[in-house]
Amino acid sequence: MTQTADSLSPSAQEELVTALNQCLAETAVTTMLAQNFHWNVTGMAFGPLHDFFQVVYEDHFAGQDALAERVKALGGHAEGRLASMLDRSKVAEHDGHASDREMVAALLAAQETLAATLAGTGAIAAKHGDTLSEDLCIERGQAHEKFAWMLRAHLA
Repeated sequence: MTQTADSLSPSAQEELVTALNQCLAETAVTTMLAQNFHWNVTGMAFGPLHDFFQVVYEDHFAGQDALAERVKALGGHAEGRLASMLDRSKVAEHDGHASDREMVAALLAAQETLAATLAGTGAIAAKHGDTLSEDLCIERGQAHEKFAWMLRAHLA
């Protein structure tokens, strides 16, 4: 049965808020990763990678907002502290000192991690009948898998 945010049990809401905050944290860290690489990329592929990294971080910034708004719709608190996001995230920061190929590989790993986290969160949403959260996770997961495919193509 399809549930709305206000018809979910408190325990379901809490589980979903926790999972969505995980997605939010990883999205925020990956956003900054892409922006950091956008600022610091060098080499023969500078132009295309500089532009591509910008497409990635702009997409992810919008994704952060959608995830945070879903957390709020579920009655939760959207974690906005950078330190908490870094502590929670399975995606690590990067200092930006890397070759263009290393940047692509690091961002690829982040996209794969985030897609997996979103898939897991979507499964939690499906278990509780929260089709709106599930749909958001599917949509965002597809975006991250597409970015992963594009990044993988750079490394072929």
